[in-house]
Amino acid sequence: MPGSTIRRTLSALFSVTVLSLAMSACSNSASQDDDTVNFGYIGDYNGASLLAIAKEQGLWKKQGLTAKAKVFNNGPVQIQALGSGDLDYGYIGPGAMWLPASGKAKVVSVNTFTYADRVIAQPGIKTMKDLKGKRVGVPEGTSGDMILNIALEKAGMTTKDIQKIAMDPSTVVSSFTSGKIDGAGIFYPSIDTIKEKVPKMREVASTKDTGDTFPTAFVAGTGANTVSEKKNTKVVKVLQQANDWRKKHPEESIALTAKMLNVSKAQATADASHVETLSTDDLAAKTKSGEMGRSLKKLGDFFVRNKQLEENPDPADYYNGELYQKVHSE
Repeated sequence: MPGSTIRRTLSALFSVTVLSLAMSACSNSASQDDDTVNFGYIGDYNGASLLAIAKEQGLWKKQGLTAKAKVFNNGPVQIQALGSGDLDYGYIGPGAMWLPASGKAKVVSVNTFTYADRVIAQPGIKTMKDLKGKRVGVPEGTSGDMILNIALEKAGMTTKDIQKIAMDPSTVVSSFTSGKIDGAGIFYPSIDTIKEKVPKMREVASTKDTGDTFPTAFVAGTGANTVSEKKNTKVVKVLQQANDWRKKHPEESIALTAKMLNVSKAQATADASHVETLSTDDLAAKTKSGEMGRSLKKLGDFFVRNKQLEENPDPADYYNGELYQKVHSE
């Protein structure tokens, strides 16, 4: 994919509509109001659980902060909002990790490992090869795009072998259920919504089958919109405290997330079943040992093969693991 195509893809990604709470270009950023944290998230267990816990447990207040949470439908559009100063922090899945790796954001905390991504197909389509020449919807630059490309690679195929159609997650759901597309690179809990209307749909590829780890993360801006180390320290502390509460109280965490997202506890439980949570001790240890860096490096190798990155940088260039370990040790 030439550079001009990548730029066009980025432009298309960044035009995706925010699901709710439209953002003002003149909103206060962290540099203007040191007590306020504008935090983006995606409306699923991975993206929302720590924010739900932090609010319920009063963790922001303990750090002298006020959090304003804003929901988005994917990670790339949050990184655009970080770049414009409309957000101080955001949440991304593994499929968007190429954007921090390309210098557009900094990872301040790894959140979970997720295995929620699938290539799905209409009834009667059983394998990736059966999708050859067919219409496949995907939110580009996301983990849905990531699993589609991984599955194509594994099947000895490329995007030239399918009719790849870029669309946002909600459009993937409506297009698949109405039969307008034959397959999709998409993720839970959107797949649960699809299953309700197309119960005989097939999962033809899964991140569970790869044997790799797929980290989700919280990110901050770069350049003029870089958050101060003082605020980063406070925010990472909140995330670590919420993370440990989630690890110790899984059922309560699911209930709080369901309440925040206005979904049933059963829906939140199903969503959480695709997530591996780790204690802060574990995350700090994996960071110190270099295991986290190796996971990010392997993911970066894939992004290079997929031509989303020209080169694979040292994860230390975009993951602030030193700060994460420092906050953990305090």
